[in-house]
Formats: sequence, structure tokens, C-alpha cells
Amino acid sequence: MISSGWVISTVKAQLNPLAAQYYSNRYLINPAFAGAKQGFKINGAYRKLWSNIHGSPVTQSLTGDYGFNKVGLGLNVNNESAGLERKTRVVGTYAYHLPLSSDGQQLHLGVSVGFMNQRLENGDIYGDINDPQIGLYNDRKTYLDGDFGVAYTSNSLTLEAAIPNLKSFFKKDVIKVADVATFYTAASYQIKLSEGPEGIDLEPKVAYRGVKGFDNIWDAGAQAWIANKQVFLMGMYHSTESATFGLGMDYKRKYLIGGMYTTQTSALTGYTNGSFELNLRVGF
Repeated sequence: MISSGWVISTVKAQLNPLAAQYYSNRYLINPAFAGAKQGFKINGAYRKLWSNIHGSPVTQSLTGDYGFNKVGLGLNVNNESAGLERKTRVVGTYAYHLPLSSDGQQLHLGVSVGFMNQRLENGDIYGDINDPQIGLYNDRKTYLDGDFGVAYTSNSLTLEAAIPNLKSFFKKDVIKVADVATFYTAASYQIKLSEGPEGIDLEPKVAYRGVKGFDNIWDAGAQAWIANKQVFLMGMYHSTESATFGLGMDYKRKYLIGGMYTTQTSALTGYTNGSFELNLRVGF
């Protein structure tokens, strides 16, 4: 939250981040997953919160990653707007995927480096646009930022840990900005409930994450795949007393389209509705 005089801008995106980060696009939160699978993938996501409130948060994301041999390369572009605030972040990623055994066990390491730009939109300000706090915020330079992540995967088990927003993690801002992700950890396990083309696969998952200025949050849920892993259904409960539900199709495991709906946190359920997220992916 940023506040000064006439200006109040509140961002809540990280309380309920893009739901694609849990299953469809783990690279969103953890650079260790860039190029974890061979080939080239492009993922896009669009999410709008609180559609009945003017200036409500909007998130747009585009990632591309390529895996070859033991190396992964990626590009992660994120654009967010909420009230007066506009935030653009672009990072490039290098990841290394080290096989630990012949039965699918791997250790993944990844680091992202790029830039972040934050500003307040003067045209949307109702009040004194000459307020020195506004000038102080907008005078901040575009700065270097990055992420670090590690993961372990096997044919069934996945363990994840990441430190996003390294600049915020190591250096305190003069202007205190809340709602920035500080860490992310998760564990999931794939279970084959039935065999064959019409078989069902289930992956329960538990995540624990930090958000600057708020209590740490845990998430628990599962995603199920049917029809030879081409149709999926997902449900996740968050300790903010909200929940995420999603379904989609991953045609031939190359062309994905999915929709996610996240209910509002308990403190805001009486004021506004939740958020809808659209996810797209093309694999080559």
C-alpha cells in the first residue's frame, strides 16, 4: 500500500497471485522451471480483480522458455495496474537441470535478472498532483531486479523453493510498498488413480509463501487430469479464506486454454466479487 495525502493506491495481487503458477506455468514464480522440459513454450495470462470497482487491479503476463540438453532459457514479462500504480517487470532467466538418477530425478537451479519500473499515473490522481510524495515515488529510477529458485523433481514428487523480487528482499525501500512476494515454497505428489487413455491422474499440493506487509499464507489443493492428461480440473484453498477453482484443456499437450476463478478474501467478501484469470499456452 502507498499512501500520501490525497493519494491511496492498494495492490492485492500477491495475496492471490496468478493461479497458473501452481500447475500450468510454475516458471511464473520459480526461475528453476525455465526450460525444465525440452522444447519451446509460450504462456500468456490475463487476470482482472474486483470487476465492479473502478481502478481495480489488472495483471498481464507473458513468458517464453526453451529447454535443450541440461539448460533452460526464459523471458518473463509482467505488467500490473492497480488504482494509480503501474508496474512493469521484465527478466531473463538461465536455468540448469541436473539429472540425479536414471529414473527421472532432477535438481533444477534458476536465476532471473532484469528490470522493474514503478510509477503513479498522474492523470488518474484526484487531489494535489504536486504532492512531494508523488514526485518522490515517480522519481525513482528503473532498477535492477531478479529472482532465484531451486526445485527437485521425480516421476511423482516435486519440491519447490524460490526467492522472487530479490531487490526488495535485500534492500529496504524509502517508500514502503506492501504486497510484494518475499518467498515461495511448495510440495506436490502425482498419483495415478487409474491407467489407460481414460485414466485419471491427481496431484495434491501444499504451498507456503510470504507477502511483504501481511501474514504468511499457505495454500492447499489439487489438480486432476483426465482424457490422457488433456483435460484438467483444479481447486486450491488459501489461508486468506479464499479459494481458486479452474478447468481447462491441454490439447495434444501442446495447446492449453484454461480459466480460473478466485473468490474474494474474507475481509472483502461483502464489498466486491472475486477475480477471473485466463491462461493460454502453445508448445513447440
